[in-house]
Amino acid sequence: MSIATLPKSARDEESIYHLLSTVDSPVFVVRDELGVALTADAEAARRAKVLAAVPAVRPESLGDPEFRKAHGVGHAYHAGAMANGIASARMVAALARNGFLASFGAAGVLPAKLDEALGTIRREAPGRPFACNLIHSPSEAALERAIVDACLRHEVRCVEASAFLDLTPQVVRYRAAGLQRDASGQVVARNRVIAKVSRSEVAEKFLRPAPTELLRGLREAGEITAEQAERAASVPMADDITAEADSGGHTDRRPLVVLLPALVALRDRVQREHGFAVPVRIGAAGGIGTPAAASAAFAMGASYVVTGSINQASVEADQSEAVKRLLASAGVADTEMAPSSDMFELGVDVQVLKRGTMFPGRAKRLYDTYRSCAGLDAIPAADRAELEQRVFQRSFDEVWEDCVRYFSARDPEQIERAEGNPKRRMALVFRWYLGRSSGWSMAATPERAADYQIWCGPAMGAFNEWVGGTYLAAPGHRHVAELAVHLMRGAAFAVRVSQLRAAGVRLPARCTTYIPVPLGEVSR
Repeated sequence: MSIATLPKSARDEESIYHLLSTVDSPVFVVRDELGVALTADAEAARRAKVLAAVPAVRPESLGDPEFRKAHGVGHAYHAGAMANGIASARMVAALARNGFLASFGAAGVLPAKLDEALGTIRREAPGRPFACNLIHSPSEAALERAIVDACLRHEVRCVEASAFLDLTPQVVRYRAAGLQRDASGQVVARNRVIAKVSRSEVAEKFLRPAPTELLRGLREAGEITAEQAERAASVPMADDITAEADSGGHTDRRPLVVLLPALVALRDRVQREHGFAVPVRIGAAGGIGTPAAASAAFAMGASYVVTGSINQASVEADQSEAVKRLLASAGVADTEMAPSSDMFELGVDVQVLKRGTMFPGRAKRLYDTYRSCAGLDAIPAADRAELEQRVFQRSFDEVWEDCVRYFSARDPEQIERAEGNPKRRMALVFRWYLGRSSGWSMAATPERAADYQIWCGPAMGAFNEWVGGTYLAAPGHRHVAELAVHLMRGAAFAVRVSQLRAAGVRLPARCTTYIPVPLGEVSR
């Protein structure tokens, strides 16, 4: 193979880029009679003076090999859940078939639909590992139970526990139900838990064994056995903890460069205290939308990376084409925090797209009204009329009738708790709008375009900037498995660039950013 020299010509820059992007071959920086050059030819390197070298960096070598082994996947990559089934069965199956772990977006999905989705994944990706989201639902305990029931029934071996403020009986039940002892007597977890957290105090709950009082309550209720309770006292609640930084949906918008090292240090402290046979792995989420971001997360010690927002614009996402076009045009500053539906009364926010929708402002107004008024009848007449006409586009009484029909089939206790409680009734009415707004976006309801709730983090904008001018700029080309391949391959490319820079090598600017091309055109 001939040496590609470094004079500033387009042809030479292209050959330098080609060598760097062929990530499964080593690259040598040499000096010969023509000057400084790059080559992948070891023989050519031996005939010249080697100034620097970088090894092959395969995408599947990034991250913690124990993550890949434990989950049975080929890459330290996880496509996180997106609620209401946006992270669809089709998406999960596509990633599973290509060696990537993905979570079905079970939050907000009715039990019958969840059963159908889990069955579909098993049929479309037979024998391949996948996960299901288990979202903490403090206002709807029945939803948590239904998800755990479905996961146990379908023998789903991994759940992604998200939005938890504390451990609950249901996540402990799932964990304990899969604990066994191997031939050597060591406790092994057949039911794995990936906990997505943004606070150290929550992470610590998953880093330690399940609380004795929760185990006792489950055992007394006959939901786990005495043996399972005993085993649960010797293993951490989670196999993996995802440091959720500035992500879409539920997030505290903490910087990843602060959060990830803090959780790694916390993990190490708890591990020294307990001496678990298998230490908990720490992954990185929030802002992972480019190869550079993924590479940086691995450099900081992340065992794996998690993507979210970018997958919502993929072909396989159960999201409307109208919303996918909005996402594909988003910039890094086009997101905002707004009240969440599932934790509305607690004042918890989610990060959403603000470009092309009035949802964030309208949702904030509803929460301000909830805080300032004792019930629907206490809302000033002018404000009530404006909310009914512009936001709800129907009367509060009509909305309440919808709430009764919905919760009667899903969780009747919600209606019972609102009887004689005007504040609670107001919360359910306001949550109707917050809940329906994501449905309007998924269905592309044209008369509700101003009310679309689209969960999104700034990673979406970073991704759009990275793929601008490439084939991935068009939403129709964004197949979710291809996005995963390019992110991981690009991360491997970025590692090699960083290694050369650390060795003092100055590369042409055009050669330092991985450019995605259709996978059939990628040279190996």
